[in-house]
Amino acid sequence: MRVAQCLEVWKMGTINYLESLKLQEKLVSDRKTNKISDTLLSLQHPHTYTLGKRRTDHNMLIPMSQLKKIGAELHYTQRGGDITFHGPHQAILYPIISLREIGLGARNYVEKLELTMIELASLYGVKACAGQKGETGVWVGERKIGAIGVQISNGITSHGLAFNIDPDLNYFKHIVPCGIADKGVTSLRKETGTMLPAEEVIHEQLISCFARLFGYRSITLKESSSVLSQNEKIE
Repeated sequence: MRVAQCLEVWKMGTINYLESLKLQEKLVSDRKTNKISDTLLSLQHPHTYTLGKRRTDHNMLIPMSQLKKIGAELHYTQRGGDITFHGPHQAILYPIISLREIGLGARNYVEKLELTMIELASLYGVKACAGQKGETGVWVGERKIGAIGVQISNGITSHGLAFNIDPDLNYFKHIVPCGIADKGVTSLRKETGTMLPAEEVIHEQLISCFARLFGYRSITLKESSSVLSQNEKIE
């Protein structure tokens, strides 16, 4: 792997899923033309189900008409992977980075995303590991704690990973998570059984794990206020 330089981290707070898609599309375009350096979006979403480009609607277990009643949305995307859930108390990272510049192929990239979540879990004494063949993501035994779904366009990444800190796991009952019917879902809170630090601390730890594993020498942070100001120019 080549040596990465600076990573710009945008701390977005909670952002609507469609807004994050639009932002990612703009950043991917800018990264392709070198208008920006490698960028990492750190955020959470309101209750949202997303489907990948395989369009596995059969893994949605409730009618579309019921989504509003449970306060959730459904969106179709061009990422890899199957259906998944995003919601409060979940740490999400969307890297907009050039794989060519850091010398990574797609498989190695996904493996490093898995290692990012495995390292975070280990900080709390939770032994997580990558899934078996065909089971992308991070698992604690037979329970999934972190999901991965990526899109790569001309060597530039988007979408990314979602790590369960303490989301409402009942929302996963309405889907076949990642298309795997015989396994469960878990969270850091459930696995530790103890009081966790503030979620902001865990988000920062996840960012640090990512930066270290991908070899970034320095991190530049942008808080939500400055990011929102820049977003107004994107509209």
